[in-house]
Amino acid sequence: MHALVLQSDFGHADGAVCAMYGVAESIEPTLRIYDLTHEIEPYNIWEASYRLIQTIDYWPEETVFVSVVDPGVGSTRRSIAARTSGNRYIITPDNGTLTHVFRLRGIDSIRVIDETRNRLPYSSEAYTFNGRDVYAFTGARLASGVIRFDEIGPEVPVSSAVILPIMDAQLKEGVITGTIDVLDVRFGSIWTNIPHDLIRSAGIQYGDRVQVSIRNDTRSLYRNVMTFARSFSEVYVGETLAYINSLDYVAVAINQGSFARAYNIGTGNSWQISICKSNL
Repeated sequence: MHALVLQSDFGHADGAVCAMYGVAESIEPTLRIYDLTHEIEPYNIWEASYRLIQTIDYWPEETVFVSVVDPGVGSTRRSIAARTSGNRYIITPDNGTLTHVFRLRGIDSIRVIDETRNRLPYSSEAYTFNGRDVYAFTGARLASGVIRFDEIGPEVPVSSAVILPIMDAQLKEGVITGTIDVLDVRFGSIWTNIPHDLIRSAGIQYGDRVQVSIRNDTRSLYRNVMTFARSFSEVYVGETLAYINSLDYVAVAINQGSFARAYNIGTGNSWQISICKSNL
């Protein structure tokens, strides 16, 4: 028996998450069920994808993740189960949720969920709560050993999965350009797709001053110089800093403040950031 980890954009204001727990426990009362988060921004598939890559490597092999951010529920989009290159499982709509795991860790196999066998009994006329009726049900059966991965449904090419476009960070003439992938929701830091190795390649070291510029598709929102620091303690309260986050990528923050809120920053490929060494 393996752990079941749930993620959704359902929030906790109603009984949706509790219903998913109930389905899982009805399959196996001793199943260990955990929450990754249920506070994904509604319909934000990109964020769901990022939260998986933020978390999945720290769980034991054969852990089963159920991720439900599903604006296309009830449509022709597929319901799938994926086995990652690290031997974890993800049960999810095929709408781009696998993007970061696919790009950064790898997917070994994908199966389309056969809902004639893997669906909550007596739910076939319900079209709007696949998180409960299909994903939690199938995930719990897989985690508890009721079914094997190859019993979920027919295998399809990994290349057939829906993958959202990702722009790779680049270093050119001393300037690193990248995108803002996600926000540290509670504390307001912005997390970029710029890896630590690219900072090293640019000759930037801890303690250096760096110029940071942020723009979206329509306008420039931020341009300033700050310290590239190891941690928040190296700058004054209220001061901005660039640092390396827990995933080994560049982040930008205000010490004990919200950078995202202060400058109204969003996420995704339309939000671009550039960093270069400053002489100031």
